[in-house]
Amino acid sequence: MGPLAGVKIIEFAGIGPAPLAAMILADMGATVLRIDRTAPADLGVPMANEHDFTLRSRAVLPLDLKQPASIKLVLRLIEGSDALIEGFRPGVMERLGLGPDICLKHNPRLAFGRVTGWGQDGPLAHAAGHDLNYIALTGALHAIGRAGQKPTPPLNLVGDYGGGALYLVTGLLAAIIAARATGVGQVVDAAMVDGVLSLMTPIYAMQAGGRMPGKRGENQLDSGAHYYEVYQCADGEFISIAPIEMKFYDEFLRRMEIDPAGMPAQRDRDGWAAWKSVLTERFKTRARDEWCRILEGTDACFAPVLSMQEAHLHPHNQARDAFIDVGGHRQPAPAPRFGTTKSAHPRPPGAVQVAEALAAWGPDRS
Repeated sequence: MGPLAGVKIIEFAGIGPAPLAAMILADMGATVLRIDRTAPADLGVPMANEHDFTLRSRAVLPLDLKQPASIKLVLRLIEGSDALIEGFRPGVMERLGLGPDICLKHNPRLAFGRVTGWGQDGPLAHAAGHDLNYIALTGALHAIGRAGQKPTPPLNLVGDYGGGALYLVTGLLAAIIAARATGVGQVVDAAMVDGVLSLMTPIYAMQAGGRMPGKRGENQLDSGAHYYEVYQCADGEFISIAPIEMKFYDEFLRRMEIDPAGMPAQRDRDGWAAWKSVLTERFKTRARDEWCRILEGTDACFAPVLSMQEAHLHPHNQARDAFIDVGGHRQPAPAPRFGTTKSAHPRPPGAVQVAEALAAWGPDRS
């Protein structure tokens, strides 16, 4: 089931963007076979497989890739695959005898997906790093944070998952489409620094156009503006407002029962601090749920700031089944959603057996 039903992908076990990309593709119906080490690897803080939601919906085949028989099996599987995912440092796959030249010789239509932080070449290509380092190099980290404070790490959403996993998925799908049209496969070099820079294109455009003239925390979208901000309520909880457009801003002020007469204009940057003071005091007069009753669902551009323990309880998330149960664990549902080629319900890690996955490759691949 799903729009990628029939697509076969080999995933080499790793951390960060590679398993999330594989999860997304599996959620969309691809048959993904994960090749893992026979001995546990040092992946930082230990996590039980059942709690690693990114491992859902695919089988795991343990192999010792230092053994010629294992490499021979992998190459036989690659012959019948549409794509491959690996997230090792540059040169590792080549040393294993599974580099692009060899794999594409065995399957000229293969989409060979490589996701790294720095990319396959360049002075930093072989250096270790993590999400924070990659987004630091792009200008993204420097731009995130409040005025007068140091840059704020935005979890590892921007580098690992936004600039890495999602660009790897996009690149693999494009390469698969191209291979089906031309019969020619190719390498997809999904570098997180490249992906994050691509994500930053509209932000660089704002800077070039004079819409981000201030330092960090002094602009419209980085907590500088009073109308694009988070405020604390009387109960200590937080809400978010974002009425950027004038008609939404007017609606926001009306519902807040604030008369703007005598106050600075919305886009008067010199008046933003005064407005923040007013809104800070106003939001402290009611609890978060009270503000939800006044503002939520209106054109005031409002939402409560929910914790991960609360998000599944919100009526909107419940109405859209945004969270699902997989193997007894609540987790985010697959995205995006498809109207016709609906995906099957995800299966928990370990639920897909190797024999079931190998059946997609045919009886001569086992």
